[in-house]
Amino acid sequence: MKGLNGKSALVTGGASGIGAATAKRFLEEGCQVYVLDCDSDARKRIESELPGLAGVYEADVADIDQVETAFAQASSEMGGIDILINNAGISIRHPFTEITAEDWGRVLAVNLTGVFYVAQVAARHMLERGSGVILNTASTSGFMGYPYYADYNASKAGVIELTRSMALELAPTVRVNAVAPGYVLTPMQRAEYTDEMLSEVNRKIPMGRHAQPEEIAGLFAFLASDEAAFVSGQVFTIDGAETAGGLASR
Repeated sequence: MKGLNGKSALVTGGASGIGAATAKRFLEEGCQVYVLDCDSDARKRIESELPGLAGVYEADVADIDQVETAFAQASSEMGGIDILINNAGISIRHPFTEITAEDWGRVLAVNLTGVFYVAQVAARHMLERGSGVILNTASTSGFMGYPYYADYNASKAGVIELTRSMALELAPTVRVNAVAPGYVLTPMQRAEYTDEMLSEVNRKIPMGRHAQPEEIAGLFAFLASDEAAFVSGQVFTIDGAETAGGLASR
């Protein structure tokens, strides 16, 4: 992609799934890449799989002190940060009436407040530097109703509106967009769905399958590149046409 070579990128939740695929893609584009993740096993695995990473750091995005410390370290080691892939997120499959206050608080803390924390720290840094790109991971769950994920859905709806508001305030210095995947075959998805459930989902997706994490990474790479220099304030759905046809595709 035009304009990515030599840039520096920070990927939160970057040790597995979409985040790991995105870290790999940005390395291939010639970027310096720094990964933040709170999963120790995943961090060890990504360090082994992608030895070219500029760094892998432990951080819980729901903790502002950890965010500020990790961002400062990544910025120092890479000489600044040009691109933020604000991807860290969690989900819990449970009926609405069984969501506990603790579960609700944790999902919102990571998926929305955490996105805000990292984005705000990055935005201040990028405004001072005079340029930057912030890409948030949203979801089709942010604008469609999906059962058993009320807290997750609410958090992703918040990410969508946060993205639009940021884009207005940070322009023209910083571009801000969101990527809204549908079903993606990640470790998180496999942990929550049986093979039968995965097959059932595939039958309702017009493309007939889940997305691969690498396909989401490709969209992130385009949006971060100079090819997308006039693209800001948008939410890009990548779902194999699942949401294109209303009831017909479900």
